[in-house]
Amino acid sequence: MSTAAAANLCYARSSTISASLGTPAPSNSASFRPRLIRNVPVQAAPVAPALMDAAVERLQTGFQKFKTDVYDKKPDLFEPLKAGQAPKYMVFACADSRVCPSVTLGLEPGEAFTVRNIANMVPAYCKNKYAGIGSAIEYAVCALKVEVIVVIGHSCCGGIKALLSLKDGADDSFHFVEDWVRIGHPAKMKVKKECSSLSFDEQCAVLEKEAVNTSLQNLKTYPFVTEGVANGTLKLVGGHYDFVSGKFDTWEL
Repeated sequence: MSTAAAANLCYARSSTISASLGTPAPSNSASFRPRLIRNVPVQAAPVAPALMDAAVERLQTGFQKFKTDVYDKKPDLFEPLKAGQAPKYMVFACADSRVCPSVTLGLEPGEAFTVRNIANMVPAYCKNKYAGIGSAIEYAVCALKVEVIVVIGHSCCGGIKALLSLKDGADDSFHFVEDWVRIGHPAKMKVKKECSSLSFDEQCAVLEKEAVNTSLQNLKTYPFVTEGVANGTLKLVGGHYDFVSGKFDTWEL
């Protein structure tokens, strides 16, 4: 390909990108300079081989301790699980490393079908978006026949802080985070209206629970959840784990 042809191809691609972003394509290629959208490195810094080896070794050591102290000592628990699962709970919890629900609630393997995500949010029913969450709820309710769905918020939640910090019209800093936490927008608006006199941190503490309520309401938009609640075969429960004070609260709407 000639230099001129390559230049024309690059200009055509730049014009297409610019037009897709809502900026008119320039009529004169000589005066065109593409707009810089983002210039932040996304790759992580290289990890030293020794640190990587130590991290992997930590996982192997952890598993060996689990196998020796738990798996090998509880055949009555693990043998039936080889044939299938029949959990009583479905748990939505935050991906925060400080709030593992199996540890904090003492749940044994096989007891809880668990979904963890940023700020433990449940989106409303939509077949064209968030299918991963929808499929998990459908499988838990329709196939596994769980009896309780619990949505658990927690103290010092970074996702909730991100939600409360969102400014209308401001550019997103992440590829996915802001769009995801906007699921809790109704809760944010309620807290902003009813708790305007509180500090930012105090509003966050209220929003941690109010966002759980929004997720519980969103669960009711799934037809199979609504049917289970109406039939009395399914219960929806909100929870909040405060690891600062060591408290766990539960409630029903």
